Amino acid sequence: MEGAAKSKKGAGGRKAGGPRKKAVTRSVKAGLQFPVGRIGRFLKKGRYAQRVGSGAPVYLAAVLEYLAAEVLELAGNASRDNKKTRIIPRHLLLAIRNDEELGKLLGGVTIAHGGVLPNINPILLPKKTAAKEPSTPSKAAKSPKKAKKAE
Repeated sequence: MEGAAKSKKGAGGRKAGGPRKKAVTRSVKAGLQFPVGRIGRFLKKGRYAQRVGSGAPVYLAAVLEYLAAEVLELAGNASRDNKKTRIIPRHLLLAIRNDEELGKLLGGVTIAHGGVLPNINPILLPKKTAAKEPSTPSKAAKSPKKAKKAE
């Protein structure tokens, strides 16, 4: 009866009534905030491929976390520039559209209540005048009749 003394099947190498170790999530192992397990589940349920490797959800979670942190940092800077403490959709839009790489990545995305980037076509701006000349000589040069009457 040596088999009975061994641990039960599925007990993870511990004895039948022994204390259970605290579970360590894959997110903690990878040092991430985004849920590796949930992303793995979505990859499997979404049927993107017949099989999903163990490293795929970890890598995808890391990429998503990096993108989220990047957008939030830029949006936080935009909100600070507008003297606000809360990030609103307008700040997200300004952050994304002013960043070259994020703008390319999210080029076809519409952000609700984001508005548009402030932009005035240079043609519509008023024309700049030439360097100012002294006022009295220019008047005399423009109208010779008034110059004669003044004499």
